[in-house]
Amino acid sequence: MDTQRDLILKSFLVESGEGLAEMEQSILEMEAKPDDMEAVQSVFRVIHTMKGNAGILDLQNLLTFAHTSEDLLDAIREGKLAVNSEITSLLLGILDVLREMAEGAGEGKDAMSRRGKEVLAKIAECLKKNKRANKGKNAGDSSGEEIPGQAGMDALPGAHALTHKEAARTLRVDVDKLDRLLNLAGEITIARGRVAQMLEHKEECSLEEIREAHSFADALHLELQETILKTRMVPVGPVFRQFNRTVRDVAKSHGKLAQLRIEGEEVEVDTSIVEHLKDPLLHMIRNAVDHGIETPEERKKKGKAPMGTITVRAAHEGGNIVVEVQDDGAGLDRARIVEIAQKRKLFEDAEELSDQEAFQLIFESGFSTAEEVNDLSGRGVGMDVVRRNVQALRGSVHVTSQPEAGSTVHIRLPLTLAIIEGFGVGVGDETYVIPVEQVIECVELPAEENDAARTEGILQLRNEPLPFLYLKDHFGLAGERSGRQNIVVVQHQASRAGLAVDVLYGATQTVIKPLPVIFKEIPGVSGSAILGNGRVALILDVPALLRDFRSREVQLA
Repeated sequence: MDTQRDLILKSFLVESGEGLAEMEQSILEMEAKPDDMEAVQSVFRVIHTMKGNAGILDLQNLLTFAHTSEDLLDAIREGKLAVNSEITSLLLGILDVLREMAEGAGEGKDAMSRRGKEVLAKIAECLKKNKRANKGKNAGDSSGEEIPGQAGMDALPGAHALTHKEAARTLRVDVDKLDRLLNLAGEITIARGRVAQMLEHKEECSLEEIREAHSFADALHLELQETILKTRMVPVGPVFRQFNRTVRDVAKSHGKLAQLRIEGEEVEVDTSIVEHLKDPLLHMIRNAVDHGIETPEERKKKGKAPMGTITVRAAHEGGNIVVEVQDDGAGLDRARIVEIAQKRKLFEDAEELSDQEAFQLIFESGFSTAEEVNDLSGRGVGMDVVRRNVQALRGSVHVTSQPEAGSTVHIRLPLTLAIIEGFGVGVGDETYVIPVEQVIECVELPAEENDAARTEGILQLRNEPLPFLYLKDHFGLAGERSGRQNIVVVQHQASRAGLAVDVLYGATQTVIKPLPVIFKEIPGVSGSAILGNGRVALILDVPALLRDFRSREVQLA
């Protein structure tokens, strides 16, 4: 019986998470279009469904809270209460408490928090005030009155974006895809049986027949892999829509007006990428509202609409997804950025910096242009977190800006974290894999440049200086360096360098395995892979290696 309840509870958590996300969007639509009764009905349906599920699971406190919330929605549906900013804030408060209680139910709790009791009191007060007003002549509109204590009603900016962990690990899959997976599994079993039988009676089969049977099984395996990857693909729209509330709350708390516009929400990406996108997006959107969007008064003076717009868009480019967060605010202040960077001694000559290089400084750890610390900025951690999280996903990030026209943060990520096209290299007895999209070319290191006493050097490649390092020395591998060395030229954004290796194995499709905790702090390594011979190869973190180059150049300068 307990097992059955656990299954029902898990289903309840997933359904509640999806319903509450839909409810959040509907509430924000109500605020933008107060006469939209369909949005009101949508909110009511979510609460009513949760009330029914709470009854099935015997969650009495949740049932009571949902029932009282329905009374407020009934008053709105019947036209007794008009939707305004205060009512919207109260509905968002109801949403936060429902989410809190649903998560509590997942932990075996059915308790009414202090905040839940405060929201219930505000609902009762609002209904009572409305009832008194409706008894007066013409039932004068009292909905515009501010609800006492409303200032503390909203959740902390971004707190609403979190959902239950169970929901994050759940994926809806098209039945047709499951049917294809089942068929492929059966076909692979038959193909393997055929290859095994041919090998047992190899004297009756030619080598060409065995090779053909193996190729057919290999093709089925490749299709199975592609189908599984497609099954894991989900649209980015639901993640993007979560930040409607973030934009509203942050703008409101800073006396600004801002709206979120979403483009490309149907673009699909691996579910693991979606999970890792949330944190960088949250920091970028908060930063756009806090630093980019001006106050309504400032925007009017500049001839702009009082309400600023933050656009989040997604698009496919080759084997990558490109995500952009754009605002129509004041843009980045290059002079201010350079001034702070000089104080922190991040560079020597400001005149040599291009706009692109200057703007990239905002991603440095501890960098902030805010003059004082507030609840969102001033500590210099936001954009640094964005860069670190994006690079951990084998992605890249940069920013562009135009004065008084706004800024855009561009993020490029792979579509999946499970499999990459890798370039295998050998150093001593070890094998390393470099993501192939970061490999530019391979050249042989001239014998006169291969100095055993050096751990790095500079190669003249087509009259351009190319710094390089010996991977053997970088990772401290034992044994002598081979007489012949090859240089793999790698690039990340504008940085380029060479990696000296013993052997080039060429391109190969690599299944990524996460590193054990004990190896996670090794600089220049992002993961591991199992080779065809059963040995483990480390996957190189090219951005980290290039950063190491840059830091050494600064120290030498």
